[in-house]
Parts: sequence; C-alpha cells; structure tokens
Amino acid sequence: MPHLDEHDQERTPASEPSAAHRSRGKSLLKIVLEVVLISTGVFLGLAGEQWRENAQHRELAAQTLRRFQTEILANRKAVAAVRDYHAAKRTELHAYFDADAKRRQSISLHFEGIQVAFVEHTAWDLALASSALAYIDSDLAFAISHIYITQENLTELTRGVVQSMYINPPTANTTFLGAVSVYYDDVVLVEPQLLTLYDEVLPQIGMALTK
Repeated sequence: MPHLDEHDQERTPASEPSAAHRSRGKSLLKIVLEVVLISTGVFLGLAGEQWRENAQHRELAAQTLRRFQTEILANRKAVAAVRDYHAAKRTELHAYFDADAKRRQSISLHFEGIQVAFVEHTAWDLALASSALAYIDSDLAFAISHIYITQENLTELTRGVVQSMYINPPTANTTFLGAVSVYYDDVVLVEPQLLTLYDEVLPQIGMALTK
C-alpha cells in the first residue's frame, strides 16, 4: 500500500470537491441545453403549424374570391341584359296609365315577358358556411356583402311580381299591368345600382387575387 506523505494528504481532500463541482456544472449545462432544444423544437413546431394554417386560410380566401368573381360576372350579365327592357317598358306603362280610358284603347303594349333577372348567391352561401369571409380583406368583404344584400332586394321584388302574375294573370289586363308597372318602378332603381356595385367590386377582387 502506497504511503501518503503529509503534503499528499493535505492536497487530496481539496481535489475531490472540485471534481464534484465540475460534474454538477456539466449536468446543469446538459439540462439547460435540453430545455433550449425542446423549447426551440416546440417553437418551430408551433410556427410551422401557424404557417400551414395561414397558407390554408389564404388558399380558402383565394378560392372564395374566384367564386365571387365568377358569380358576380354572371349576375352582372343577367342584370345588364334586362335593364334597358325594363326601363323602356316602364315608360310605356306610365304612358298607358296616364292616358284616359278612350286613349288607352289606341295604345298598343308589346311585351316579351316580364324578363326578370335571376341572380345567383351560391358563392355567398358557401362563404358564410365556410367562414371564408374572415380571411378576406374587411373592406372588400363589406363591399361584396353590400352587393348580395342589394341582390336580395331585387330577388324579393321579382318574387312579388311573379306571385302577382299567378294571382292576377295577364288576362286580367289592367290589374296585372299595374303590378308590372310598380315592379318596373322599383327595378329601374335597383338594377343600375347593382351594375355600379358590380363594376366597383370586380377590379377589387382582381387585385386581391394577384397579391
């Protein structure tokens, strides 16, 4: 057994706490590194998930805008196709009702049907069902909403005149023509307004789709 002199005996106990201290330091550093790595992994995972959600929301918004664009173009075409006809027949009906009974007999009214504009709202219904409006620019969503509310007003007017047609068919001449005249009085105001709204929002949708 080796003999330890006094100098060795005094030095050996002092070296043991130093080794233990280094061991504890390494363990603490390892724990800190593990925490940092885990935290970084969690952060990157959450950031990646957030990026995927944002990408999905952007794609949903783009799909919704493309549907709006297609539907609004179709609705604009439907409204534009009957606007002039409605205005012309309204003028004729006013001349007819402004005339006395004798003059009315000489006035000939020529109708090619009522020619209502049937507008679609499928894109709007789908946007509401999917909550897609939340991912569209708020000002643009407001403008689109205004269009569909105005379209609903036109649809209600159309529904009213169609019901009147079945209650008072064209054979009941004056009564039916009176209902059509009132209908035209309203739609000649709504249809130009709709066309203006269409023309304002379509470029906005186009710009939003190019971003």
